[in-house]
Amino acid sequence: MKVSASIYSNKGKTLEDLVKELDRYKVDFFHIDCNDDESVFEDIVRIRKISKTPVDLHIISSAPEKFFKGISDCKIEMVSFQYENFPVGYSDQNSFLDISKELNSRLGLAIVSETDGSVFNKFKNAFEFILLMTTTPGKSGGTFNKENFKKIRQFKSLFPGKKIHVDGGVNDEISFVLRNMEVSLVVSGSYLVNSDYIGAAIHNLRSDNTESHILIKDFMIDKNESPSLKLGNFSFGDVLRSIEAYNMGFTMVTDENNKLAGIITNADVRKGLLKNISDMAGLNPETLINRKPATININCSVAEMLQKIKSLSFPVLFMPVVDDDNQLAGTITFNNLIKGES
Repeated sequence: MKVSASIYSNKGKTLEDLVKELDRYKVDFFHIDCNDDESVFEDIVRIRKISKTPVDLHIISSAPEKFFKGISDCKIEMVSFQYENFPVGYSDQNSFLDISKELNSRLGLAIVSETDGSVFNKFKNAFEFILLMTTTPGKSGGTFNKENFKKIRQFKSLFPGKKIHVDGGVNDEISFVLRNMEVSLVVSGSYLVNSDYIGAAIHNLRSDNTESHILIKDFMIDKNESPSLKLGNFSFGDVLRSIEAYNMGFTMVTDENNKLAGIITNADVRKGLLKNISDMAGLNPETLINRKPATININCSVAEMLQKIKSLSFPVLFMPVVDDDNQLAGTITFNNLIKGES
């Protein structure tokens, strides 16, 4: 996951000093918020004189076309446009298809937390990423809105292959969760550029060694969005269809009281087939169930989850989430988490 430093969040250092310090610690992008102010290109010219780090420009304007020349002249690597500020003439992707060729920049659509991510559908052929504004756009120091965890999952489901960027309230613990959710880039403002030790802050944004207070229930995949079957009421075909439909590599099994009875993974299916290869008709699908899977409680923190993962003697790519009564609440997956990553 890339880290983009929000340049204007820092008020205590000169632009040149801040850029040089961020470059020493190899930040991936310089994020620049443009609140309808063309003078940002003067700052970008200053940055270009001392740094080769790419620029991540966020345009917040009801007249985005007036910035096109500056974007082209400065060869801005990545640009996002704020959807809520669009004039009527920019209501769909046709407004940007020709622009993208002219600018030669990677383009994205920025939306605030209150805007449904499905609006991206009108621009999906013109933009390669969405920028989720998880606090107030253009303002530094806000708190991350946890509703955006669900929004990220929904966007991934609606637009597979499109990248997700996040800007607002990103600190080390938020960054860890977002990285695990396969977010491509985070913009960090106050946490990073106002840190006494910028190098340590960048390391923390990229590290899994975080004392997180975020709970599993804040970002888990809800049980209604997770694969599951009822004990005593499914066939081998149901197992295959459940695993295939959710594309997670497993399905969970619950009893009549919604208590977790176990899980069935792709590996369990393969082993079951091999064991019964001479008598497929006699395969009982319930024999595929792993009755003692690793689970995590809904009220555990990310730090506690990490401790549990590292204590296991086997790697895990997912875990069922349960409550205090062992009732299924959802699941968490670790598609983008490497055990021991630093």
